[in-house]
Amino acid sequence: MKKVSWENIFPAISIPLNEDFSINEQELRKYVAWLADFEGIDGLVCNGHTGEITSFNREERKRIVEIVADEVGDRVMIISGVCAEGTLEAIDHARDAQDAGADGILLMPPHIWLRFGMKQSSAVTFFKKVADAIDIGIIIHLYPYSTKAFYPVETVLEISKIENVKALKIGTRQMAVYERDIRILREQAPELKILTCHDEYLLSSMYVGVDGALIGFGNCIPELITEAWQAVKANDFVKTRELQEKIFPMAEAIYGIGQPSGEAHARMKEVIHQRGFFTTGLMREPVMPLDQDEVKKVKYALTKAGL
Repeated sequence: MKKVSWENIFPAISIPLNEDFSINEQELRKYVAWLADFEGIDGLVCNGHTGEITSFNREERKRIVEIVADEVGDRVMIISGVCAEGTLEAIDHARDAQDAGADGILLMPPHIWLRFGMKQSSAVTFFKKVADAIDIGIIIHLYPYSTKAFYPVETVLEISKIENVKALKIGTRQMAVYERDIRILREQAPELKILTCHDEYLLSSMYVGVDGALIGFGNCIPELITEAWQAVKANDFVKTRELQEKIFPMAEAIYGIGQPSGEAHARMKEVIHQRGFFTTGLMREPVMPLDQDEVKKVKYALTKAGL
């Protein structure tokens, strides 16, 4: 029986593809079954950026949720990303996720806001209308502080008052603002679960005081990520430093010093491929195949990690 929890580790999964770019259902089922076995993984997130949400159409997104929910929905929570430019479309996608067996959605901001920004009341209303249309939980997807789609902490506090808003995927990527906002949220919205998504400096972001992590990184080296999270919760700093020596080379191979991106997600999928779970590291275009230097860096990082 699965534990319904909005904390601990939520890997954002990659999607294996066939050579014709269709979903490889058999490999997807085996892959999520492997992830769901790890203690500390209480949920899986499909249709995230790591899962190439913007390259899948509505029917494919729903089918991905159906496959994952059918395979492991009795063991872990299933969360589906919702990425849409309009409120009505977001509601349709959220209902699709609910109908397909998801326990919750990860609601991304309309990407038009990345260019033009928005009124903060628009963000609150957007969440209210999607929330009213479904019965499952919602995770707020907070984009980086440097973008026009960032929600200030005052906006997050307003959104958190909506009944089925359960957690915040906090991707601030500005550490001073990140720590300040976590402190404010702990005081003024204590029921809201806070999940870091700072893959590229994961352990540093965990020690600020979060309830878990919603990260792509957890989809390819889950044994290291779950062990590190347990060490953080136990305040075992010596253990986290030891694990960081294994995790850092992988972060360097996937992210360098940048944020997650389509190319980083391709390198992450290459990790899963080299570990033998995916037949190929193929991504849907416009993301291009990795060059040989990138492939070698992934292989080196796996060696350093002992995987």
